[in-house]
Amino acid sequence: MFESKYDVIVVGGGHAGSEAAAAAANLGCHTLLITMSLQNIAQMSCNPAMGGIAKGQIVREIDALGGYSGVVTDLTAIQFKMLNKSKGPAMWSPRAQSDRMRFAEEWRNRLEQTENLDMFQDSVNGLLFDEDKIIGVKTQLGLEIFGRTVIVTAGTFLNGRIHIGEKTFGGGRAGEGSSTGITEDLVSKGFESGRMKTGTPPRVDARSLDFSKMIEQPGDGITSKFSYTNTENLKEQRSCYMSYTSPEVHELLREGFENSPMYTGRIKGIGPRYCPSIEDKIDRFASKDRHQLFVEPEGWQTTEIYVNGFSTSLPHDVQYKALKKVAGFENVKFLRFGYAIEYDYFPPTQLQHTLETKLIKNLYFAGQINGTTGYEEAAAQGLMAGINAALKIKDEAPFILKRDEAYIGVLIDDLITKGTDEPYRMFTSRAEYRTLLRQDNADLRLTPRSYAIGLASKERLNRVLEKQEKTDLFIKFLKETSIKPDDVNPILNEKDSAAVSQSMKMFKIASRPQLDFNDVKRFPKVKEFIQEHGIDDEVIEQTEIHVKYSGYIEKEKNSADKLQRLENIKIPNNFNYEKIKSISYEAREKLAKIQPATISQASRISGVSPSDVSVLLVYMGR
Repeated sequence: MFESKYDVIVVGGGHAGSEAAAAAANLGCHTLLITMSLQNIAQMSCNPAMGGIAKGQIVREIDALGGYSGVVTDLTAIQFKMLNKSKGPAMWSPRAQSDRMRFAEEWRNRLEQTENLDMFQDSVNGLLFDEDKIIGVKTQLGLEIFGRTVIVTAGTFLNGRIHIGEKTFGGGRAGEGSSTGITEDLVSKGFESGRMKTGTPPRVDARSLDFSKMIEQPGDGITSKFSYTNTENLKEQRSCYMSYTSPEVHELLREGFENSPMYTGRIKGIGPRYCPSIEDKIDRFASKDRHQLFVEPEGWQTTEIYVNGFSTSLPHDVQYKALKKVAGFENVKFLRFGYAIEYDYFPPTQLQHTLETKLIKNLYFAGQINGTTGYEEAAAQGLMAGINAALKIKDEAPFILKRDEAYIGVLIDDLITKGTDEPYRMFTSRAEYRTLLRQDNADLRLTPRSYAIGLASKERLNRVLEKQEKTDLFIKFLKETSIKPDDVNPILNEKDSAAVSQSMKMFKIASRPQLDFNDVKRFPKVKEFIQEHGIDDEVIEQTEIHVKYSGYIEKEKNSADKLQRLENIKIPNNFNYEKIKSISYEAREKLAKIQPATISQASRISGVSPSDVSVLLVYMGR
């Protein structure tokens, strides 16, 4: 069965592994996805949702590149929201609640229908090397499976350890064992490893809750979707709810601190800063007398509820007593207790921009093994690792996204340039070019690039080209067409915007902050234009953003162009920084460790000053 050598072997079937396997196979590589449980492909181990602030942009980018996460989310969503709509479009972020069981089922169905992809259930407990090159994997069953490239997407399974109060046991996820052997093989080859932790809240029975005591959180009235393909907008939605902790709840939780694995020191790994446990919250924010809890259904039919905001590893009796004191939870029945999990990761400064390791050729890491947290960050890395492993097999140029091209580019550059000693989560604030990297234009930015490497389909490209063509046409029309005072003043008066005394170009009128494009669509000539040219909502949104924010967009483009000049100045492989005595000792040490590929990347390394960059430019002949 395994006599032939695979082009790509993907270890782990979570969000990173699923995207990696699909991308490599769709690029024509003979691919094997090997995972400990085929029933848990792309399982939502934590919250039943995709997207959110900055994460929604990542899912749109994955979809624009030809990945599956956006499509699967659309097909299994139970609620949709566009977050941050009160702010500018750079901050708008789509988020969807998903049916957790249907999400995993849909992912598996898609993988099973993907050509060139084999799947196999077994646990990988070792890696096969030929000096500084990976050549395959060893499994728990004693099989040796050979591959030209290997992508490790082990999630929280590498020497995973679960903690609930004083109880601790091996596991990569509740009900599943941990993976041993891979860390040890990598460390023996010179890799640096560390420990991180994450946690999950209790799951409870909806039939035991009183939702009348909570605040309903419905989805958007007019829903959108993630995928740029022809998936449908959500027509029916399930509401989430919100409740609050109280001082009484906090006191009950504090009683368990002496048995908490975090406070007794049994957990050494660092947890996520921006998704802390409930015990972390009441300890770090002691002045707050309440914290929000989001009560999220896990699917259309199930009674299982995810208590978002109550992540904990406290003893199970403490969890129960405390949650019963939350409004609406007085008669709560637990389906699963919350727990913390500690696992191995490998500092991502040991990777290249392709996610190939620097020490071992043809070996790639993606997902939580690189110190990230979140389905979206993992899926993005998996997609990029799968693409680059396939391109290496085909002896083609690597596929690397820059910081001004995608949130995915920011994510990977942050990881390999700055590293992380705590679970990394993407935020809009991490992207200096977020006005360019909006959720609405991910297809315009990335689908042509994906089509060029053979991943995005011709149909996808044609949709993008048509969208761009119609957007350009609409903008041109607004710039060149005037509107008479009699046609526009009634609308301007309604919106408390100054009336005009003579004909004026519609672009100038449309750029007024008091008007939105629902108003602009009422202009007689605009109505006719939209009908005549078949202008849809996506094109209208693109046009409106361009009209309202063209100054900001142009400014960021100019800034990105300046950055690109430094990006084009390459640094030779294994450059000897010790010979440059005129840069600081810290800069030499960090440059030697990270080995940046360009001057631009070097400038982003913590501890490398502008004067150090100037010296490097001299050495590179600039």
